[in-house]
Amino acid sequence: MKLEELKPSKGAKKRSKRVGRGAGSGLGKTSGKGHKGQKSRSGGVKPPGFEGGQMPLQRKIPKRGFTNIFRKEYAIVNLSDLAGLEGTDPITPEVLVKNGIIKKAVNGVKVLGMGALKAKLVVRAHKFSKSAVDKIQAAGGKAEVI
Repeated sequence: MKLEELKPSKGAKKRSKRVGRGAGSGLGKTSGKGHKGQKSRSGGVKPPGFEGGQMPLQRKIPKRGFTNIFRKEYAIVNLSDLAGLEGTDPITPEVLVKNGIIKKAVNGVKVLGMGALKAKLVVRAHKFSKSAVDKIQAAGGKAEVI
């Protein structure tokens, strides 16, 4: 097979609809848009939710809720994730990113206590849950807050 022999699969190329080419073409005169009205004009297609000039429903109903602009987003790590990092000491956010456990430490890393920990580890993170601290200390490790 050569580059010049390549061609699209059957049915992939569709001819464009030629409108306004006389009455015999089947799409002459009004070009398949019917008679008069907003949808027959150029630029006549309106966005979803448009109600013909009436106040749209999404603008009528009351808005609710609140977005806290000072909210901190923590990358979550469970103890079961740390079990695979037994050779590295101490475990820091940089180590977690390098090993692919978290994508990035946005506002910090929080360690949660899901899973068991057998190895003695020194874990440095921005936040710890109480159960995570208890399990790390029970294994003989240390939980250090950055």
